[in-house]
This record gives sequence, C-alpha cells and structure tokens, in this order.
Amino acid sequence: MATIDRRTATLALAHALSAAERGLPVIPLSRTKLPALRSPHRDAPEPLLCRGECGRPGHGVHDATTDPATVRALFAAAPWATGYGIACGRAPHHLIGVDLDTKADTDATAALRHLALRHLFTIPETVVVLTPSGGRHLWLTGPPGVTVPNSASRLAPGIDIRGAGGYLVGPGSLTSHGVYRTAPGTGHLAPAPCPGALLRLLAPPARRPAHAAHPAGGHGSGHGLVHFVRAAHEGQRNTRLFWAACRAYEDGIGDSLADALTAAAVAAGLPEQEARATLASAARLCEPRSGSR
Repeated sequence: MATIDRRTATLALAHALSAAERGLPVIPLSRTKLPALRSPHRDAPEPLLCRGECGRPGHGVHDATTDPATVRALFAAAPWATGYGIACGRAPHHLIGVDLDTKADTDATAALRHLALRHLFTIPETVVVLTPSGGRHLWLTGPPGVTVPNSASRLAPGIDIRGAGGYLVGPGSLTSHGVYRTAPGTGHLAPAPCPGALLRLLAPPARRPAHAAHPAGGHGSGHGLVHFVRAAHEGQRNTRLFWAACRAYEDGIGDSLADALTAAAVAAGLPEQEARATLASAARLCEPRSGSR
C-alpha cells in the first residue's frame, strides 16, 4: 500500500509540474479535492486574515505557484497529496473554469447550449477535463483586468463557474471518487479565450451609482435598468435585457418592471416574443434567490 501511495504522490507531483510549466499556478490537493496543507494559523485564538504574507504554506489557493522549486516544496510538505489544483483568474492565462454538472435532474450541457443560442456565442475548442462523476470542466481564458467571480448555478442550473479565488482539479489527480482525465482530443489544446457574450454574463458590468442609475425616481425604481436596455445596440440587446432582468428580479422588482423592460427592448430593436422569453429565463434563474429566502 505504501508503494502505491508513493507512486500516486509522485504522479501527482509530475502532473502538477507539467501544468506549472505551461503557466498554470498549482497547489497540492488531498483525495477530498481540498488543499492538502492545513492553515498554519488554525490554532490562533482569533481568526487571522492571511493570504500567505506570513511566508508559510497552508493558505489554499493563495499558495498556488508556477515556480518548480516551490511546487516541489509544497508537495514535499504534503506527501499525502494525490492531486493538484489549478488557480483560476491568475496571470498569464486568467483561467475561467466552466463546471458542467451531470446529475440526473440536471442537463448542464444543454443549458449551456441554450445560453449560447440565446446570446449568440459559440463555445470554442478548448481543454476539457472529465470528472469521475461524469461531469466536464471547460477551460477558458479571460482578459487581464476582468474579474470573474465564482458562482454555483447562477448562470443556469448545473453550471458552476470557477473564477478569481477558485481552483480547478487538474487532470491526472486522484480523488476518493476517481481520476480526473483530459477528454480525448483536447489535451494538446491551449485554453481558448472566453467568448465576449459569455464573459459579459459571467462578469456583468458594475452597477451605476444610485443617482445615475435611477435619475427619475428613488433607489430601486428600475429607471436605470430600463434606460440600460433601451440604449442597447445591435448584438447586445438580448445580453443587456437578460442582465437587467436578473438585477430586477434579484432586487424584488422583476414582475413590476417586466413590461417596461420589454418595451425598452422592443424600442432597441428586439422582437417582443424574444424579449418576453428572455425575461422568463431571467425570472426562472433569479427569482428564487430574491425575497426572504
């Protein structure tokens, strides 16, 4: 058993070093898919916010590095590691992970195709990692200066996003459920740039200040959202409507603002039937999170 464990640890280190050579910052993971090294501050009497400034390992994704010597040191400190994590959102690739779930009641792949059709983007050929449970991780890259947050089922049911502060389990990692493997025909690919329309859904524009977003009414009146949709140009109408509708439903004013948003989208050139369908999609996605839940 000890021989198998040493072999597993050696393979995990080899895979991690290979990823680091390609500019992907890595950390050692245990079979549970969690960082293998525990926090050096775990016995502190009060919670301590440290992201590695103390110089000791054990800060999760903040330990991630591409330096071979540091990678070896991290794995030497965690000889029980059986895999490695790849930090997302970090230079040079600014990796974005699209995690497609395959639970019996969820078809995340179909949901992603639906989003692609609705928002007029195509998922490019890119690295795909197959998970032991049958899911898939798509690797995309983002532009510098754009922060993509982590999310779970925000984009659509069964689609989780790994962004800044998150990590992906690297191919070749052994977990308690099995081995992560690169999908055939994708291992030679470099992570492809995230399509612009998808990137806007993952990292929507920051809200305007209250005085600019609601010039004709009080906070939360929705005038700014309506204006945002009405000002849409060709190629961004559906994306703007979907984003504005999500914000409205999250603020609890989706139903009352639906007609105004539809009228604004129609005025911008979107067919009314398509606008209504987009609003319905936003309602299904966002309304359960609003209110008192």
